Amino acid sequence: MLEIVNFLNGYIWSKALVFLFLAVGLYFTVITRFVQVRRLKDMITLLFEKNNDNAGISSFQALAMSLGSRIGTGNIVGVAVAISLGGPGAVFWMWITGFFGSATSFIEITLTQIYKSKLEGEYRGGTPFYIYKGLNLKWFAVSSAIVLTVVIGILWPTVQANTIALTVQDSFHIPPLVTGILLASLIAVIIYGGVKRIATVSEYLVPFMALGYVGICIALLAFNASEIPAMFTLIVTSALNLNATFAGLLGTAIAMGVQRGVFASAAGLGTETFESGATSVSHPAKQGLVQALSIYIDTFLICTATAFMILITGMYNVVPSGRDAIVSNLSGTGPELYTQLAMGTLVSQTFGQYFMAASLFLFCFTTLITYFYKMDTNIAFVRETLNLRSSGNVVNHLARFGLLGMVIFGAVNSAPLIWGITDVGVGLLGWINVITIFTLSKIALKALKDYDEQKKAGLNPVFHPSKVGIKNADFWEELEAKEGTAETELDPVFRPSKVGI
Repeated sequence: MLEIVNFLNGYIWSKALVFLFLAVGLYFTVITRFVQVRRLKDMITLLFEKNNDNAGISSFQALAMSLGSRIGTGNIVGVAVAISLGGPGAVFWMWITGFFGSATSFIEITLTQIYKSKLEGEYRGGTPFYIYKGLNLKWFAVSSAIVLTVVIGILWPTVQANTIALTVQDSFHIPPLVTGILLASLIAVIIYGGVKRIATVSEYLVPFMALGYVGICIALLAFNASEIPAMFTLIVTSALNLNATFAGLLGTAIAMGVQRGVFASAAGLGTETFESGATSVSHPAKQGLVQALSIYIDTFLICTATAFMILITGMYNVVPSGRDAIVSNLSGTGPELYTQLAMGTLVSQTFGQYFMAASLFLFCFTTLITYFYKMDTNIAFVRETLNLRSSGNVVNHLARFGLLGMVIFGAVNSAPLIWGITDVGVGLLGWINVITIFTLSKIALKALKDYDEQKKAGLNPVFHPSKVGIKNADFWEELEAKEGTAETELDPVFRPSKVGI
């Protein structure tokens, strides 16, 4: 099975896809005029806009859900794997991927908001919605929804569950099967409460776990302050093939940096579009900007925190696939323990072990509960598009049981197979979504131009699709029609009989 998965990954994750992510991110950065830089202030202020619409969630809740989904095992184990195979230079290419990925995220989230719908009393949006309404390809939209359901509801939960189970087993000697069952039970309590409960849990857990993790990193950097310049030099020289130790690893460093960077941030995959489709905002570009900020938080805070802890303490090996070790600081130790050992240098290895167990549990747990919402949105899209509403309850329950079952399956299966299957899913999503958002990027640019013009005029941007020439944005068209009706009713109309003339 592992050989088959690795064979598929060789084709799906070819150099073509690696450079496609970088090229598209660079393209979006240029055509939006570096929106991730010039609108940085808006990214922050928009987080605190209030939401008075019961059908949607706030921008901050969507950000928390999205970060809860993004911040997971990819930010800890994934970064360690990238360093192990690509050397310290992989970190630099993760930064490049994150910077360009912020513009990519803006495009896909703006499209999500433009083409969102109101289904079953809630706002819904995401990749299948903008494929269907933007490209007018029903079969492609339904197919992508099915792929997303399989990847998010079946493949990805196994990675998070496997990470939690192995960490708990190492730290507390609890069998993986027991961990899997307990984890599935806890998730069930939350996902049966719907999107509002998922958003509430994420809103409180995500800031707490992110600040705690970054706080430990800051403490480690302070403790090893004299090594900071050397660490940055190591990262940059390794990334540019200027370091003699890591010479010849440039291709691997780029590939691992991009691949793990994409998996950690999910920019361009389309998997982080669903939370943003649930938000209530006055203009699609607003949510695009908020989610562009989430890439910064994910990559430049959490992933960077992991990389800095590993590199500044020297708790890593570099063993490229099929080659002898270039760096072997830790005998017989795999990447999954690099961060834990780095944390252990601050106080003790016992502290590092328990803090790592707690961090991974929180990171992976919040990721798992958001997977359900993404899967549920894709299923709702398929039901609505194929007019299968009557099968709703049965399908929903089967999906929930399937996800919970995969949590247990992932807890007891080997990590190499789980990671391999996940990479297949990530690669498939990448090909589908990047091509789609590239094709529809002109639509997102129209929305951005409209947002910029309204901001320049000193207005709070409000979206009217007819004014910018965007079609099939049915949610916004209906809203625009209602606003027009309300304005017409309020316009002064002269009726002589009422005034006695």
